[in-house]
This record gives sequence, C-alpha cells and structure tokens, in this order.
Amino acid sequence: MAEKLEVKELDQVVVRFSGDSGDGMQLAGNIFSTVSATAGNGISTFPDYPADIRAPQGSLTGVSGYQVHIGAGRVYTPGDKCDVLVAMNAAALKTQYRYAKPAATIIIDTDSFGPKDLERAEFKTADYLGEMGIDPDRVVACPMTQMVKDCLADSGMDNKSVLKCRNMFALGIVCWLFNRDISFVEAFLREKFDKKPAIAESNIKVVNAGYDYAHNTHLSVPATYRIETANKQPGRYMDITGNKATAYGLIAAAEKAGLQLYLGSYPITPATDILHELAKHKSCGVITVQCEDEISGCASAIGASFAGALAATSTSGPGICLKSEAMNLAVIDELPLVVIDVQRGGPSTGLPTKSEQTDLLQALFGRNGESPMPVIAATSPTDCFDAAYEAAKIALEHLTPVVLLTDAFVANGSGAWKLPDINKLPDIHPHYAPAEQKGHYSPYHRDPESGARYWAIPGQEGFEHILGGLEKDGDTGAISTDPENHDKMCRLRAMKVFKIPVPDVEVLGDADDAELLIVGFGSTFGHLYSAMEELRSQGNKVALAHFKYINPLPKNTYSVLRSYKKVVVAEQNLGQFAAYLRMNVDGIVPYQYNQVKGQPFVVAELVKAFGKIIKS
Repeated sequence: MAEKLEVKELDQVVVRFSGDSGDGMQLAGNIFSTVSATAGNGISTFPDYPADIRAPQGSLTGVSGYQVHIGAGRVYTPGDKCDVLVAMNAAALKTQYRYAKPAATIIIDTDSFGPKDLERAEFKTADYLGEMGIDPDRVVACPMTQMVKDCLADSGMDNKSVLKCRNMFALGIVCWLFNRDISFVEAFLREKFDKKPAIAESNIKVVNAGYDYAHNTHLSVPATYRIETANKQPGRYMDITGNKATAYGLIAAAEKAGLQLYLGSYPITPATDILHELAKHKSCGVITVQCEDEISGCASAIGASFAGALAATSTSGPGICLKSEAMNLAVIDELPLVVIDVQRGGPSTGLPTKSEQTDLLQALFGRNGESPMPVIAATSPTDCFDAAYEAAKIALEHLTPVVLLTDAFVANGSGAWKLPDINKLPDIHPHYAPAEQKGHYSPYHRDPESGARYWAIPGQEGFEHILGGLEKDGDTGAISTDPENHDKMCRLRAMKVFKIPVPDVEVLGDADDAELLIVGFGSTFGHLYSAMEELRSQGNKVALAHFKYINPLPKNTYSVLRSYKKVVVAEQNLGQFAAYLRMNVDGIVPYQYNQVKGQPFVVAELVKAFGKIIKS
C-alpha cells in the first residue's frame, strides 16, 4: 500500500481538460465542476469548443478545452491560466500549453503521443517536451489508453466504445489530486446514463481505475490538495450553465405571472441549448416549437404573445439580423416578447463557437424606424436566471419586447447556483386591461404613469381589437398615416421604454476617491472585478461601475461617470458601449480597452493596461 501523502489546503485552483473533440473533455470538465459545486466550492467554467464541425482526429484545429476554476469562496472568472493541464493527445498539449502556468502540473496520455500523433500536431522531433520547453518533472505521463483497455477488457464493449471512456480515467486522476468524493461522480454518471446502465457502470469502473492509479503511484507529486468551502450558506446548489439558467428564469417568470411559456426558436450556436432545455419541461406548461427559420421563430412567438402567453425567442447575432423585421412588429404592436441574443464571434458566420459583445448596437438600433427596446445584459452564468426573469417581468408589465444579451462565455460557462425560493422572487403583474374598459377598449390607451398600453387577450367580450404593422391612431387604434399622430406615437413608444424603472448602477471598490473608474457591461463583470481587486491590492484607488441595464440606462449614470477624473470602458468589441455612453452622457470622453479575440479577457492583461492609465 502506498504511503499516505500530505494534504494541503488551497484557496483556489484552475484545471483545464483538453483533448480531441471526440475525447469527452466537456463531460469530464462538467462532472468535475458539478462535484466541486456539490461540495460547496465556488466555481466558474469556460468550455472552449473548436469551430470545426468535426476536424480530423488529432489535428490542431480540433482540440476541445474545458477550464474549471474552483475556490473556497465566490469565484468570478475561469482563471487566466491553469494549475493543472490535462492533455489527452499531442495536439492538445501543443495548443493548450499556453494556458498553463509556468509551474503547472501536466497530465498526458502517452499512448496518444506516437509518431503519427506528433506529426499531426506538427511537432518536429520526438522530444516534444524539450521542443516546447516543458520540464519533464512537471509532467505526469500515464498510458491511459492501454490502462482503460485493460480495465474494460472483459466488458464486451467494442474498441471504439472503450476509447470513449479515456476521459473518465483522466477525471479519476484529477479527483484524487484534489480529494474529490468519487461517489458524487458515480451518482452523476448513473443519472446521466440512466437508460444505459452498462455504459454508466463501465465509466464508473474507469473513473475508479484512474483514481486508484493515482493513489497507488502518487504521480510523483509531493501532496494532494483540498479546497474547503468558506462561508457556507445552507440550501440546494447545482452547477448551472448560463443557457440552462436562462431557460429556468423564463419558466419561473411564467409560473409567477400565471402564464403559459412559449418559445419559438431555430437552432443556432451557441443558443440552441435554451431550446433543448425548455423542451424538457412540458410538465411545467412550456411549449417549444423548433421553427423552419429564424423569422418564423420570432413571428410565432409574437402570435403566442398576442394570444396571451409569455413568449420568447432565442438566437445569436445572425438570427437577430433575420428577426429584426418581426421584432419591429412587436415594437409597433407593443406586445410582450423576450428576445434572447447569445452573442458569438462575427461578422457573418465568423467564429460560431467563440464569444464577443459585438451585438450591442444591433440590439439597440438594428431595426428600421424609431424602434426602441429595453436591453438587459447578463453578468454571469448564474445571473442569466435573474436577467431572464427580469426581462420577462419588464416585457409583461410594460407591454414591450425586451432584448436579453448573453454571450457564448456566460451561456456555455457555469457557476455554483443556489436554487431560489420562487415565493421570494419579485411579483409579476401583466399589464392587463381593467374590467372598466370593457365595451370601449382601445389598444393604445395608456397607463398615465408608465406609458404602457393595456393588454387585452383575444376572445374577451368587449375587448375586440386589431393590431398590425401599420401605424395606428393613438386614440382609436385605427390605421393612421397622419404625420402628427406618427410623431406622437414614436415619442410615446420611446418614452414608455425610458420610464421603465431600473436599479441604479452600483459603484464597487473605492467609490469615493478612485483614481480610475472601470466601466463595463454584461459578461465581463468577473474579469473587471478581479482586475479592480488586484489593482487595489497593489495600493491603487480603483472603482468599478458595471452595467446590467443598457436601455434604459440607470438614472444615476450621468452622476457616476462624471464623478471620476479617469474613466475606462472595457468591452469585447471595438467600442460600442463607449460610443453609446458618449451619446447619452454629455462631456464624457473615456479611455477604451477593446478586444475582439473570441476569448474572455485575461485579468493580468487588464491589470497591466489599467495600471498604465492610472500612471498616465
């Protein structure tokens, strides 16, 4: 029996799983993050998919990665670089080593580093470690493929199915290294493969084989590691992705509003999982329709809204372009609709599996005519629940379509989410026409305070009316081409959006005396917050104002932005939010930090750039 190793306590660790797109790295990473969340750790994940549909096996472009950041407390980002890198083949080591820290532990499957593997990964010599300047003492070289074959030799599985279990061997090693309870992994696999128990048991056998291999050999490491959870709060937790959280937020909003939820959608990366998730919940009264194209997905949702449902449509940037005419119909009809834009790299097909914030101006202005819409941007995978719930609440209470911006980073990433008590969620009161309007209802009569029109559901006696894409008279609801009426209606629709109450933007950090105010929106919150905290630890006075509500902007936007001598707007585009702020805040000329790489910000790079601005 092997000598017992020392167990060291860590505050945080970053693990990156990488391999061929068929090696199951997303599943291995997802299980490890779920087990960590179950243990009460804070987590943040970043799945990094290849853009190729199915690149040649072992090629550089086909590498799939999954990064998991685990912490004792709250974790804000997936981490800049990893402490442990799992590389299942030569191409994974070649492409993913740049994401590893200088002292990182590297776990490789030596059976996937043969001459042909090295050739496909474009190594020039057989000494691949020396070629990359990697210290062999940091490498755990394990013949995973052969050990998995030996483990499942009597399973009756074909060779292809056996090789699909290699990811579980690597997961077993990582679970041993970080003292993870293997029973949680076993439970996960039995639930995932509940209809294929033989597959579940084979994977469980391989996970335990990897765990036992690491335990018995100690992998040449001086210690294993444990991350204790700080400030545990009682409740039920789960590891949830942003897309799943978005789906749950819509379901919760429909339940709270007493309405049926309808989603009209068309599959598009990286938004499709919202459709997949909602399709599982017919028992909650959810109706999902996979339409023939983006236009019909949006148009069918408008029809469902007219009929009295909480209606939503989900897509990414290219789909927003196609939906724009139908979105305009929802604007002029003033119907509640949630339009979810999971942003990805563009333009055109661009980088379909990568993340950007480049649809902001399209969401705000990408329609013909004066076509104002509220715009909300989710700040994290778990915040997608709250953002979707809030988008639905605004849509139903103010009779307007609402754009919810997420992106591939938060949609595919995940975090530890405490399941909310639905009874404690804010009430949602759809803006129905009051009974006293029966018999003399007009579709564009408005609430004098909010400016929202009143919602009458078809089939109600005394509330008969028509809606449509042509301009209507604000008093009678009849078609009108009168110039004065059109001017009035454009202003009323804009004022209705402007009057929507949203929370003030909060200033974090050194709010009273900051040398620099960092400004961002949406999914960059974790990286900008981490950069702010790092700069403050270096003795700088820094604050952060992060925007979740884009239209209307918080009422204190002007006072916040004009309170600091230096302001930098950081965003994953070429300056769209900065331009929008200049439109709305007189006299502001901020510094800008812009990247369009398809990857999340790197905190160390932010710290360096913001430090230069402070010293300038």
